[in-house]
Amino acid sequence: MAPWALLSPGVLVRTGHTVLTWGITLVLFLHDTELRQWEEQGQLLLPLTFLLLVLGSLLLYLAVSLMDPGYVNVQPQPQEIKEEQTAMVPPALPLRRCRYCLVLQPLRARHCCECRRCVRRYDHHCPWMENCVGERNHPLFVVYLVLQLLVLLWGLYLAWSGLRFFQPWGLWLRSSGLLFATFLLLSLFSLVASLLLASHLYLVASNTTTWEFMSSHRIAYLRQHPGNPFDRGLTRNLAHFFCGWPSGSWETLWAEEEEEGSSPAV
Repeated sequence: MAPWALLSPGVLVRTGHTVLTWGITLVLFLHDTELRQWEEQGQLLLPLTFLLLVLGSLLLYLAVSLMDPGYVNVQPQPQEIKEEQTAMVPPALPLRRCRYCLVLQPLRARHCCECRRCVRRYDHHCPWMENCVGERNHPLFVVYLVLQLLVLLWGLYLAWSGLRFFQPWGLWLRSSGLLFATFLLLSLFSLVASLLLASHLYLVASNTTTWEFMSSHRIAYLRQHPGNPFDRGLTRNLAHFFCGWPSGSWETLWAEEEEEGSSPAV
């Protein structure tokens, strides 16, 4: 491995996230918070639970940031070509070749300039993870947001429990300045995580992506429909997103919606 590969943006971002996570956890343990009080009283269940949640959120973060988000193969196998060509039979839905990597893009795929690859069911490129969120890692990304928000809110409560405001300014700054800065940081992160989770739960419930929601006027397969051609109702949308059921290609769903929309009313 080349030395400069160790200083790639992905390595720096993930290292920064890991250091920040354990740094905030250490601050909560070192100050006079309820976390430290539980530890001193021998009540180890809650501190261990908090540590396990922090570790779980960090492992989920690394898993989502390092896994394949659903890259379209530059040289697809013959079976993949046959399946996609079979699925893309509607004449109103021609194949689109990416102008950057020159692959035939499946429906809902998009080229990511940061990753330099086409991603299936592209949602967005997450700079905090230095990876795309796509068809393969989007469900795990939502689970990560839920766990991360839980850890942030618990950490926010713990930081508040250790703040003591009835002290002289100089003494308070020395004893609680770092903890107060941690509280402000956790407040900001909690707000961002809450907004992200709420937006993604809405998108998942309606079976759409961030890219489609923001740029529907620019996407050919969405301009042809007054609504979302992939929306099959809340239950089926959630089942397909988290469990892959009911199975089927996006091209097939689009074609079914096209037939339903063009069929005459009885």
